[in-house]
Amino acid sequence: MGCKVRTGRIFRFIAAILLLGGNVTVQAAGSLADTDGVNACLQSGWKPLKLKSAGLERSVLWKRPRSKWKQGAIVVLHGGGGSHYQFCSGGKLVEPQIEFAEQAVEEGFAVFLLDSTSNAVTDEAGRQCGKRFDFSVLQRPNVDLPFIGKMIKQIIPQLRPGRSSKKIFMTGLSTGGYMTIRAATHFNRYITAFAPVSAGDPYGTQTNCDERLSKRKSAKGILLDLETGKKITEKNACSSRGYPNEKKWPVTQSKNKPVFKQFHHRGDAIVDVSCMKKAQTLLKQYGYRNDGEFLLKGQKRRALSHLWLKRYNEALLDFFKSQ
Repeated sequence: MGCKVRTGRIFRFIAAILLLGGNVTVQAAGSLADTDGVNACLQSGWKPLKLKSAGLERSVLWKRPRSKWKQGAIVVLHGGGGSHYQFCSGGKLVEPQIEFAEQAVEEGFAVFLLDSTSNAVTDEAGRQCGKRFDFSVLQRPNVDLPFIGKMIKQIIPQLRPGRSSKKIFMTGLSTGGYMTIRAATHFNRYITAFAPVSAGDPYGTQTNCDERLSKRKSAKGILLDLETGKKITEKNACSSRGYPNEKKWPVTQSKNKPVFKQFHHRGDAIVDVSCMKKAQTLLKQYGYRNDGEFLLKGQKRRALSHLWLKRYNEALLDFFKSQ
């Protein structure tokens, strides 16, 4: 079908990310033309959806079970530098996330793959950050929260068949995982449960998109922990006794905040495990129920441990089905 990413290129891409030590996400991007990737998804039964949000045209791919959505809907956010179609087409390194999306549909979930913008996200200095979700807490209006809000409040309910489950779940990889936490806490009345993968704390992370800090064109710059000042790629980057520099979290009186479960690899060299632990501590502090982390063991730190891994799939879907 002409839609396979060359594995060698992806491995070189990941190696470059690790050597640069600056970018947070490793998602197989850049080797597959967007049109080819989307077309491959359409051939696999995914449907395209376009909508306007905050003056921007946004893209979604979605797929539903043959009958009602007995398990509800899952909103999926890709990693920085990547695209939504990499959950339904691509090469070997994205096969686990493609399998996740297909398995979710087979088990009764409707799945919505949201695409990030290319140049709308900026850092505090106004520098463009490339293709990534807008998880940072800044003075300017957020680019992606209106888009996600429109999806979960309007689009998904409109598409939902009768007698389907009204539950809505969220998951995302890397910066998509950071955005999952940001969106799930912002829209906590609408989200049943959420599962960030290879991600840390969006309210305690600074995005610096100075292009001189990274040679990547698709997702520029680096991420820094607000307490330690360290790049999140560094060992123990987010280890701190307190969090006085944490940005303001949403305040809600809801007694039924969504439950969460984090998926991470101890050897993740792109988002250090300490950043996952920090996010967990703060989520619990703000009243979100922890279902227990799914943490893979491994002492050697490497970039490949940052990817969406096959071992996550069954546990993640079981977590959603249990809610």
